[in-house]
Amino acid sequence: MSDLPVNPLVLIGIGSSFAFSGLFYHLYQEKKTELKKLKEIPIFKPDQHLVRVLKSTPYKRLQYVAVEGMVQADGEPLASKYVPRCFGVIQKVAVEEHWKYWSTVSRTWNSRTMNRKETSNSVAFSLVSPGAYITDLYVKVHEPLEASGCYLERVYHKLKHAEGSLTNLALQVVSGEKPVAMEESEELLRVGSTLTGFGEVVLEGGQVMRLQAPQDGRKYILVPSDYRSFMDRHESSASMWKTLTVVTGLTGASLLAGLIYNLVGEKDDRSKKA
Repeated sequence: MSDLPVNPLVLIGIGSSFAFSGLFYHLYQEKKTELKKLKEIPIFKPDQHLVRVLKSTPYKRLQYVAVEGMVQADGEPLASKYVPRCFGVIQKVAVEEHWKYWSTVSRTWNSRTMNRKETSNSVAFSLVSPGAYITDLYVKVHEPLEASGCYLERVYHKLKHAEGSLTNLALQVVSGEKPVAMEESEELLRVGSTLTGFGEVVLEGGQVMRLQAPQDGRKYILVPSDYRSFMDRHESSASMWKTLTVVTGLTGASLLAGLIYNLVGEKDDRSKKA
């Protein structure tokens, strides 16, 4: 069969398809394992049921659970710097300058950012049951800045372009630098938004519950959605890796089958001619 022509691109396609199929299958198995562990985590809301469960435990402590609730400031919330009537409990404001400088090597203007200033503020907050009119039951969120997760929402973003003038043009010629724009952004964990926290919950006194970083080393996570939406995203991700595994696997198998068919057909043709 060595004298039969084989297109090297076909061989590359077969190898690449099976390689990607193996990679996607590995990612699917990892996501499947992660999903299994997530489904084993008990889910609660800040209500009497959670209080009863905590009181029934030996140390009034649940080592690792998920708590879903609505964000409520314990005191005065933080007002947005840019958006009227917008309030939050964690705030991050960033301002940075975009400049261009002349490169004598490439003879082009290159971009860079500088003078970035970022300020963060936070106030104590708790999770309450969504739709609850009486908020005497809540879970205080302890040290939220220590938690992982992208739980801040960008509520403001603006790019202010620099205005040109004769003075600025003269400075650009001398210094080889010119301002391009000023970028401003603000992120908030908004009051009234839904948040799901993964961590340890303890009961202090009779009714005061606190969500905090687990003592067993597991991740302290805050997720900006309800628990069901969070699980749906993970299940969609697992489904995507599974689909890619099947598609790339079938592609590789089809290419291999086509190659074998062509080689066998050509060999039969040569045998008949001989």
